[in-house]
Amino acid sequence: MKPVQVTVNDLMQHGYVYYRTEPPGGNFHPDFRPGLTPGEMLKLGVFGGKYMTDCRDEFPEEWFEGARLCHERHDPGLNFFGVNASQPLSVWRRKGWIYFEDPRGWFQWYCRYYMGRRCPDDERQIRRWKGIRRHVSQLRKHCREGDINCRPRQRQALLNWAYDSRVI
Repeated sequence: MKPVQVTVNDLMQHGYVYYRTEPPGGNFHPDFRPGLTPGEMLKLGVFGGKYMTDCRDEFPEEWFEGARLCHERHDPGLNFFGVNASQPLSVWRRKGWIYFEDPRGWFQWYCRYYMGRRCPDDERQIRRWKGIRRHVSQLRKHCREGDINCRPRQRQALLNWAYDSRVI
């Protein structure tokens, strides 16, 4: 695939350039098998709808058709499970979880990875994604199969990490 140059100009990055070197949705690391695409996540409701309101030019328009977004504020009611399961970006920064090329955090990394960007932070982000799997085990241990009302905050957190917690 011929690399595709992307120039980002949004509220958090201006003039940031990266290259998509893989086909969208393809050639993922063998240990990284998310259950949801970024577009599916946005339609289900993640991050209180506040996450991607100024980034539309960078990603496919279909991701935003029917997406549950709120430009003004974080609204937990927009999340699939209707609860807040996110920490503020300030916490992520303080803990050192933010890679300088992805100032919005993990989901921004995932969106760019999904679209074909590969970067030095990929291995760390995939390890972090794998670490969230412990919540899947907790749901299986404490909830009846198919009971999506059991542990909604934990289920929402899993959705925020591309695990389809509706089917656990």
